Amino acid sequence: MTILRARPRAAGSGADLAPFADLVPRDHGLAVLALARPDGTVHVSVVSAGVVAHPVSGLPAVGVVAAGRSRKLDHLRARPRATVVLRAGFRWVAAEGPAELAGPDDPLPGVPADRLRLLLREIFTAAGGQHDDLGAYDRAMAAERRTAVLITPDRVYSR
Repeated sequence: MTILRARPRAAGSGADLAPFADLVPRDHGLAVLALARPDGTVHVSVVSAGVVAHPVSGLPAVGVVAAGRSRKLDHLRARPRATVVLRAGFRWVAAEGPAELAGPDDPLPGVPADRLRLLLREIFTAAGGQHDDLGAYDRAMAAERRTAVLITPDRVYSR
């Protein structure tokens, strides 16, 4: 196993997400998201994930789009930390760190509604998604109260 902690960088610049970004297109951005439940057990779900620039800090972050009423958002509101694992063949990479939410029910300072619409698109495309009608995509995201989950990892490791 290779552990890739933050390369020598300025304080607060986050861990190197290049290995994560390199693996995204190898299996359509499909990843496993692991979160802590209130009883300490692990909640996992399969999500689409990609690497985006954090809309406030500009740091590289793993982005996931979550349904507005999903259990994962409840867990993240209570314990804002996550691990995301991508796998393709026998290669895998994990990124773990604090998570921030940006959505209609979870406003993130510095991310107004119009920026949220674009952020959801950025995450979708970074995870390998394509859509012929982005207007329809935007309307569906708004109707479903979709939320951006932004994980700025403090640790990235792979094999």
